[in-house]
Amino acid sequence: MLDVRRLRLLRELALRGTIAAVAEALSFTPSAVSQQLATLEREAGVPLLERSGRGVRLTPAGENLVRHAEAVLERLERAAAELAEARHGPAGPLRIGAFPTASRSIVPAALARLAARHPALEPMVSETDPAGAAHALRAGDLDVVLVHDYDLVPAPLEPGLAAVPLCEEDMYLASPSPAPEGVEGLAVLAFRRDAPWIMPGPDTLCRAVTEQMCRAAGFVPRVRHQVDEFATVLAFVAAGQGMAVVPQLGAADPPPGVCLTSLPVRRRTRIAFRSGAGPHPAVAALTLALRESVPERLGTPRRPNGERGPVPAP
Repeated sequence: MLDVRRLRLLRELALRGTIAAVAEALSFTPSAVSQQLATLEREAGVPLLERSGRGVRLTPAGENLVRHAEAVLERLERAAAELAEARHGPAGPLRIGAFPTASRSIVPAALARLAARHPALEPMVSETDPAGAAHALRAGDLDVVLVHDYDLVPAPLEPGLAAVPLCEEDMYLASPSPAPEGVEGLAVLAFRRDAPWIMPGPDTLCRAVTEQMCRAAGFVPRVRHQVDEFATVLAFVAAGQGMAVVPQLGAADPPPGVCLTSLPVRRRTRIAFRSGAGPHPAVAALTLALRESVPERLGTPRRPNGERGPVPAP
């Protein structure tokens, strides 16, 4: 019989690429990961890994086993969800990851709703960059994470995860003065091509979408400041330090001296969890509370046919 814990290690190796990365993510030593995978090979009766330079790669048999492992792990999540519902409904710890603007604008109201409806539930929130959400979910460090992507920078979910839509936001150019009358769309960025820019740090989706929009407008932005927190970004704009692109949740209550110009790009936020965990009573309760807590000024998610309106719960 194949051991589920070892199957999980093999799945993580397929996604992360190296034994060292798997060990770091799951708090093992590299030698312990190697030993567990060697035991899995003996259980399987066929080679699952082969040497590739200084690392290893999966054999065809190993890749096939990873596909079965995904299905097994999803079924186990579904089984855990059903058992939790049978035992006690929404109760116990629920580890939530959220990016800062959602933590400020959506999560507090959702937590208040959970406290009123399910006092036995113990939500614990950590501010999390969506770029690291997949690894945190699969490793079991988090149970639910709010993730986002953009029209110009889609971010497909990685294997082992599922998600449901939460909300959509407009995107704005924040500048010290309005764009000239008649200048619309991405042309408002091109009008500021020679100005300095304020952007989030590298390797963030917010940085990627700003750079992509500027390229689509025909120029490469000259970055002067790297700032992640949008309230600080707006303060820099008000001080005449440059231009910035900000999402609707980050553009609330701009300081005097900041003009916001709508851009033809939207940010979409989803509620992500491990595949099969959607019916878990705690996950379902949080999903409902989050949807009820979205500010009315934000857009509702699009249905698959492109129409707007409520999206069914998981």
